[in-house]
Amino acid sequence: MASTPAEATLLLLDKDAVEQLLTPAEVTQAVREAFLLHGRREGRVFPVVREKLSTGGVFGIKSGDVPSQGLLGFKAAGFWPRNRELGSEPHQATILLFDPATGRPLCVIDGNAITTVRTGAAGGLGLERLARQDSTRLTVFGTGVQARSQLRFALRTLPRISTVSYLSADRHADSAFETLFEDRCDIRCARDADQAVAESDVVITATPGGGPVFDASAVRPGTHLNCVGADTVGKRELPPGVLERARLVVDDREQASQLGEMQWAREAACVELGSLLLGETPFSRAASDITVFDMTGLALQDLTVARLIYERACAQALGRRVAWPW
Repeated sequence: MASTPAEATLLLLDKDAVEQLLTPAEVTQAVREAFLLHGRREGRVFPVVREKLSTGGVFGIKSGDVPSQGLLGFKAAGFWPRNRELGSEPHQATILLFDPATGRPLCVIDGNAITTVRTGAAGGLGLERLARQDSTRLTVFGTGVQARSQLRFALRTLPRISTVSYLSADRHADSAFETLFEDRCDIRCARDADQAVAESDVVITATPGGGPVFDASAVRPGTHLNCVGADTVGKRELPPGVLERARLVVDDREQASQLGEMQWAREAACVELGSLLLGETPFSRAASDITVFDMTGLALQDLTVARLIYERACAQALGRRVAWPW
């Protein structure tokens, strides 16, 4: 840290630097800490900004702090579907960390890789706590960046998963997606969404959230569902009737009721994952229970992972420092 305001610098960490510093185990630990901080109300989650743009994109800000740890920051992120025409990723994110004592910025971090991995880690924690540990069959909706991350963490978390069905947007086989996982499981493209769901112990939905991706009648007793795509007003992946049959777990009650699957069933009883991880809320899963983890993404997840990256980058002298006097 600079000795005077005039000597202050700002650390820039691009995608390559971030990916060098990310490991699944450490990210999972950081994300678990975020849930525990949230559960103890030691970390604050500020109101989410989520706005549609005239360009067709969606822009959002998730921010928060942990006063006892001197952690403060935000992630500016959103979804720009036209980026695909440019050969680029439609999800874009940038994270900034600040010194809470002075307000000066400490670090600018490419947020895409962090968002991808922290969301996968959150999904893994949901599976660890909520899915039947004898689960062997999984269906994932989507083949994009987040679907890949969710499936990677699912296979790490539930080692008995041996059969994976996936549904691509066009219902055609995705050889690149299959290649990533074929040495870990029997993976195949499914054509019938309802049949795939009915045959699965675990269902992961990781789509843009344009509407229900299967019929409610396909969900059989004992199924666990991780729902990733509903993160904005009006988005959904689950059909009507599922939440009414399920035991619902959310990352944040207020956020899920506004942005997540819970926006479609705001009176549904739910519990926050942080409370479960702390052991504050008894939760015993019967074999026939249907469980849902409604994942809207916590600012605290971004901040705990960003802090990990920032500290490791400083220790290893990675990234680029620019003068930033204040």
